[in-house]
Amino acid sequence: MAEVAPAAAPAKAPAKAPKKKSATKAKKDGPSLPKLIVAAVADSKERKGVSLAALKKVLAGKGVDVAKANKRINTAVTKLVTKGTLSQTKGTGASGSFKLAKKEKETSRQEGHNTQETRR
Repeated sequence: MAEVAPAAAPAKAPAKAPKKKSATKAKKDGPSLPKLIVAAVADSKERKGVSLAALKKVLAGKGVDVAKANKRINTAVTKLVTKGTLSQTKGTGASGSFKLAKKEKETSRQEGHNTQETRR
């Protein structure tokens, strides 16, 4: 006769662990969206600036999911314009063409600030 192993007791369902909160998504490595936008505008050779559509094509080429990030791209562009990093050559809001704003030259002489050396 063949030996028969005793029948194992039916396995109990494992106790359910409390649901863990899903981990927050890790940020992607690499430059932020505004930095990518400024780099794309700086790389363009267009004299009158880069249109928003062309800007989105460049960002898509750099690996940004433009369909998902459309709102963030538009707000980033408008913030860069209000901050003075970009200047808008055509259009209003997030539409139109954009180029890098010219930086005003700072004077090395500060008016109204006397140091001890200048008083002597």
